[in-house]
Order: sequence, then C-alpha cells, then structure tokens
Amino acid sequence: MTENKVALVTGAGQGIGRGIALKLAGDGFDIAVADLPFQEEKARAVVAEIEAMGRKAIFVAADVSKKADIEAAVDAAASQLGGFDVIVNNAGIAQVKPITEITEEELNTIFAINVNSVVFGIQAAAAKFTELGVKGRIISAASIASIKGFPILGAYSASKFAVRGITQVAAQELAPQGITVNAYAPGIVGTGMWDLIDEKLSEINGKPRGQNLKENVDSIMLGRIETPEDVAGVVSFFAGPNADYVTGQVLLVDGGMLYN
Repeated sequence: MTENKVALVTGAGQGIGRGIALKLAGDGFDIAVADLPFQEEKARAVVAEIEAMGRKAIFVAADVSKKADIEAAVDAAASQLGGFDVIVNNAGIAQVKPITEITEEELNTIFAINVNSVVFGIQAAAAKFTELGVKGRIISAASIASIKGFPILGAYSASKFAVRGITQVAAQELAPQGITVNAYAPGIVGTGMWDLIDEKLSEINGKPRGQNLKENVDSIMLGRIETPEDVAGVVSFFAGPNADYVTGQVLLVDGGMLYN
C-alpha cells in the first residue's frame, strides 16, 4: 500500500463536491475530480486549486449513471494517483414536482443519477479496495430528505431514502473486509441546486423568488444557510481515522432542522 492517500469525488466541479474535494486535499489526500464532460472547465479549475495546495489532482470525465464510467474513474484514480482509499459518491440532481405529475422518464433519470450511481460506486470501490488490499471508505450523498419525505420533492426524497438503505446494507456486507460505508445528509446548502428548488417552488406556490428559500432557512436552528464547507467537514470525518469505528450511518448536517 502506498503512503499517499487517494480519494475520488464525483460531481466535484462545483458546489458541495468542490468543497469536499478541497477539504480532503487539505487533509492530505490526492484527488480525482470526477464530473460530466461539459463541466470539464470548472472541474479543471478545482484540480488547479488542489495542486496549488501542494496535492496531486486529476480530472476524470464521468457520467455517474453509467457503471462503466464509474469503474473507469476508479481505475484512473488508482493508476494515475498511485492508490485508492476513499470514494465520495457525491453527484446528484434534484427535482421539484408534485408526485402526481412525475413522469416515467423523470423518475428513471433521478434514480439513475442519485441511486444507481451509489450502487455502482460502492461496487467499483469495493473491488478496487479488495484488489489493493485497502480497508477503504465509501461515503455517499444522502439528504435530510433521506430521513423525512418532503412535499413536492417526492422523487428526490425516494432516491435519498434509497441511498440510506443501500448504505446500511453495504456497511453490513463489506464490514468483514474492513470497508466502512457511511453517508452525509445535508439540509439547505447555498448552491445551484437550491436556487433551482426555490425557482420551481415559486412556480408551484406563487411565492416570490427567494421567499421559499428564506422560509426554509428561517427554520434552521443555527440561523444561517449551510455552506459546502459545512458538509465537507462531515465527509472529512468519515474519511479520516476518527471514523475508524463508524459504519452504516447517515449523519445529518443540517444546522438543526431534523433530529434523528
């Protein structure tokens, strides 16, 4: 096993993924920044940020809904960065729509990106950990919507409940190999995803743009919107030595919205 630690972060070109990639780089990881091909410019900017911190980084183009892309990304991380220790299945999409209006295509799309990708990531990482003899870490994106279903977020809530279940199952199955499997559950993060949710809620309930977001932020006990860095701190914990004895958990990082 090599001395350098290597992490692959999906959806790392912006938002929470970027925050996670930079935090893990600060923790001493070399980073494979995975994102869609059209996000390459943003992703390469993140690579440059990581290199400026004195760590190695590569960009890997990947559509996480495709198993072959995730397998190729894991292989690239291991071969180009010299090891493989952590996968962060971060990439995901949201959808704001009444349950009665969700189309078959929309349902298939959100599950392909939010759920299938987590299964594929677990499979690819577990295989690589086994190949390298590494007791690796698998960390996936859940949500407050994995603990409580939210109106107008039916498909999204369902996809995140699925991530929670998959995390529990994978943790039990992979524990004999020393692999831990956990997930982080953000609340309202100030990224493009919540801008989209606010916009769609406005169309549905007629409230002015920004009001739905403000009302949701007002419900946070700590009194402020969440940042990608808030989320990244929890991922850092799961990826580090202080979480050696933690597996199968979905940790809320929401400023005090839900209590589990």
